[in-house]
Order: sequence, then structure tokens, then C-alpha cells
Amino acid sequence: MGFTNSPDRTPQLASAKIVVAGGFGTGKTTMVGAVSEIPPVNTEAWLTQASRTVDPETGGDGKTTTTVAMDFGRITMSGDLVLYLFGTPGQARFWPMWDDLCRGASAAVVLVDTRRLDVSFAAVNYFENDSDVPFIVAVNLFDGEQSHDPADVRDALQLSPDVPLVSCDARDRRSVVEALTASLTHTMRRTAPQEQERARGQHAVR
Repeated sequence: MGFTNSPDRTPQLASAKIVVAGGFGTGKTTMVGAVSEIPPVNTEAWLTQASRTVDPETGGDGKTTTTVAMDFGRITMSGDLVLYLFGTPGQARFWPMWDDLCRGASAAVVLVDTRRLDVSFAAVNYFENDSDVPFIVAVNLFDGEQSHDPADVRDALQLSPDVPLVSCDARDRRSVVEALTASLTHTMRRTAPQEQERARGQHAVR
């Protein structure tokens, strides 16, 4: 990723789509809103008493709304790269939308809450088995500090060794930017061998 130069040598913006995924209430909407340079678009709905029987929230954090379609934001990185952020809904009844939201994505960040790791098992499983989008896992520091050893989190989530695990405060812009950068770096490392192989094949045909 980067930019190409036009004939007048004016840098052209490159763009990338990043999916922010995770379980219900892990901080996806907060993460998108923390860095978006435009008013973030979200489809939040109030949690009613009836909906709590369908989307139980066990975190005890006073959550009153839930994303029912997606979150959307945009951030310009380094002056030549624009990231478009798509936050997924976390509830199981909206998982069929994930395929559409992930289509064309360059990378994904799976946000987890160590107080409720179980709500993110499905997201990790989706990107490991049902999607070809490279992903990283980001531990949301709800209390502002690392409360669990990263090795223990990796083991609990049964992450593959090649999946990066980082920490992130979804409320803090700099922290979120670092997580997004890590996701793009992971994608470039994964796709570099494929690009080199493709280039060798094209050279052989010539």
C-alpha cells in the first residue's frame, strides 16, 4: 500500500477498507468514533427490556444502545492513505451481514474484552475459518491497563501463532491508530509472498 505518482508527480491517495469486528459490547462503535475524521455513521438502537432477552449484556457497564447494522468512519493516514472503517454488529442474529461488510476489506481488527472473552469467540472463528481477510486481535483496555497476560489471552482464544495480538484503548485516538497500523502491517506481511510469486509468474510468461 502507498501511493503512485501522476504525470505531474502529485501524490495520489490510496485507500483501504478495514473491518472492526468483535462480540457484543466490546467497544467497536467507540473505536470507530475515536479516530473518524468525519461524524461517524452508526445504526445504534436503544436496548429495550424485550431486546435484552435476545441480546443479553453481561458486562455490567450500563450499555444502553446496540449497533444493528454497522458503524462507518474514515481516517487519513500519513497524508497519502485513507482508511475506511466498517464496524460490524456483534449480535449473533446479525452475523449473516459480516460477509457483505468484509467484502473487499484489506484487514480486520477483532476487538475483545478480557472480562467476557467468550463473546468474541465467534468473531475469531469467523476470520480464522470463514474469511480470507487478514486479521489481528486487539485487547480493549477498558480499565486503562493490561489486566491479563497476553499469552493467557492468546491461549484462551486459541489464536494461531501467526495472528498478532495487541492491546488497544478504544477511547484513545493514538492507541486506535496504532492498532489500525498493526492490522495493515500484518496484511502487507501476509500478502508480500503472494505478490512476489505473482510477479515471478508474470516475468516467466514474458
